[in-house]
Amino acid sequence: MGAFHAYDIRGIYGVDFDRDTAYKVGYFIPELLDADKVLVGRDCRVSSDEVHEYLVRGITDAGADVYDIGLSSTPMVYFGTANFNFKASVQITASHNPAEYNGMKVSTTNAAAIGYDAGLSTIKKWIDEGKATPAAERRGEVHPMDIHREYVDFLMKFKGDYSGLNVAFDLSNGMANLFAKEIFGEGAHYIFDEIDGRFPNHEPNPLIHKNVVPLENLVKETGADIGVIYDGDADRVMFVDEKGCFISPDLMIAVMGLYFIGERGEKDCRVLQDIRSSKAVGEYLAPMGADMRTWKVGRAFAANRLREIDGLWGGELAGHYYFKDFFYSDSGMLASMIILNIVAKLKKEGKTISEVIADIVKYKNSGEINFRIEDKAGAMEAIREMFTSEEEPSAFMDFDGYRVEFPDWWFNIRPSNTEPYLRFICEADSDELLAEKIQKTRTLLETRFGAK
Repeated sequence: MGAFHAYDIRGIYGVDFDRDTAYKVGYFIPELLDADKVLVGRDCRVSSDEVHEYLVRGITDAGADVYDIGLSSTPMVYFGTANFNFKASVQITASHNPAEYNGMKVSTTNAAAIGYDAGLSTIKKWIDEGKATPAAERRGEVHPMDIHREYVDFLMKFKGDYSGLNVAFDLSNGMANLFAKEIFGEGAHYIFDEIDGRFPNHEPNPLIHKNVVPLENLVKETGADIGVIYDGDADRVMFVDEKGCFISPDLMIAVMGLYFIGERGEKDCRVLQDIRSSKAVGEYLAPMGADMRTWKVGRAFAANRLREIDGLWGGELAGHYYFKDFFYSDSGMLASMIILNIVAKLKKEGKTISEVIADIVKYKNSGEINFRIEDKAGAMEAIREMFTSEEEPSAFMDFDGYRVEFPDWWFNIRPSNTEPYLRFICEADSDELLAEKIQKTRTLLETRFGAK
């Protein structure tokens, strides 16, 4: 049962979970969420058809009806859940993971995320205990449901004038293929623009640099104003500037201020970032009147937190962007439309996206560094104690690991929810200070905790 995680159910199909797990998840969801109908979508992975078959069988054996929207992006399921008032939905997907993975993302009313603490742990407990799954007196029915047109029409409300833009897209052989050409037109440059759940060209994870190289090359070859790359289920999106350089996704949280505050004229808005985000993001948005809030990593936390604070938008280092306008949920397609609105306006003003990023960036950043460690809690405490004993922090956050800020640098150290890794990221005023803090961290973790 190693597939149950903080945000979703996910793992290597046939190893971490199987069709029996899919059946039981389906069976228990109606009881967990008090739902008599469940919206179901699926991505293009080779195993998704079998997961779908057994998930649907479980739901209907429990007496609930299935409304099946077929192949879909994860945000399309969020839209369907909220727009059509479902109390339960499941998207079958492993998001950005390699082809041999699969999983399920569960949502409830208004597309609120169901993570481990909100209900997945209960399903896991029921499965582990061998809770019975007797067939209901009335077996549920399966209703095919087509929501493609409604979803695209919803997105098109955010479309600007892209006619002057030269854009390069990498659709990653994933679910962005369902919508991209319909929204952005045939005139853009596309690669890997056929749905193929084997992901033959690269893994559908834009955070791994080698997966973005084809897009970087395409931007340079075509002279594009910006490059856009989606992950496998299209809930994440990342960008390459006009020079062919990857843009750190957290910086785009700041760029979006040009749309929400600059173009739409929103006032006194709350914005959410994750605990790993650059300090420069909040500093760029503050003069615009934005109130920056920081919270835990992952949709199960971020989407619900944005709703709690009634935030206007937010984002994560991993390329998720959340919008009040989208039921406080994340959509890679919507995020890319907003960014293209900004880039189109910049181009008319004679400015490039790389120039805007240069205006935002103030610090030297390590990127996320992973240390393989068994005693994650002990190692986190040791790092915290080492640095706070040397100087007094100016800010301290103790959720999702630690984020400790000092006048000229900060760090975040947090445990992976799925692997024996500690994830460390830091930012400093200079390259020298950054290198010093990384080396001190590395030395302590290697000598005391056997980090690799």
